[in-house]
Amino acid sequence: MHEERLLSHIQPNETTRQSAVLVAFYPSDGEVFLPLILRPAYDGTHGGQMALPGGKMEYADENLVRTALREAQEEIGVKAMDVNIIGELTDVFIPVSNFIVKPIVGYLDYKPDFFPDKREVEKIIEVKFSEFLKLENKGIRSITVGKRNLVVPGFDIQNQWVWGATALIINEIVEVVVS
Repeated sequence: MHEERLLSHIQPNETTRQSAVLVAFYPSDGEVFLPLILRPAYDGTHGGQMALPGGKMEYADENLVRTALREAQEEIGVKAMDVNIIGELTDVFIPVSNFIVKPIVGYLDYKPDFFPDKREVEKIIEVKFSEFLKLENKGIRSITVGKRNLVVPGFDIQNQWVWGATALIINEIVEVVVS
């Protein structure tokens, strides 16, 4: 608990890096889906975690929408030119990696073929959006990240715990849809 308080006091500063993720809705079998990725296990901060496709802004990216589209194309093979942008959600600051994440929301008119980048994506999990609306899939868990024990809210989706920035972003979408 003490370490949680320490992290909550970290604020964005001049070294904070800009990044973006893509929430890409698409139709399949009469339902609305979105892809999540399982990052490969590694010693870094986000190894083995569930995430939305995305990453850091590069010099050539004219804006964060372009960052999200480029990263989704690189990580999961979604054709950037086929994504219709709906809008943006609230920025999320991630203290442990010093990133500000801009969630970009878009949709495709078709179910895409996915091609995961083996270095960045262990697995792509296609999730019905309705799974995030089910109360039984929401909860709080105690997890260990590095040497820290944290109690975090999230979603239990297909035997994976979706938490952190990804859960915050998805929860904001749920709130917009439900209200």
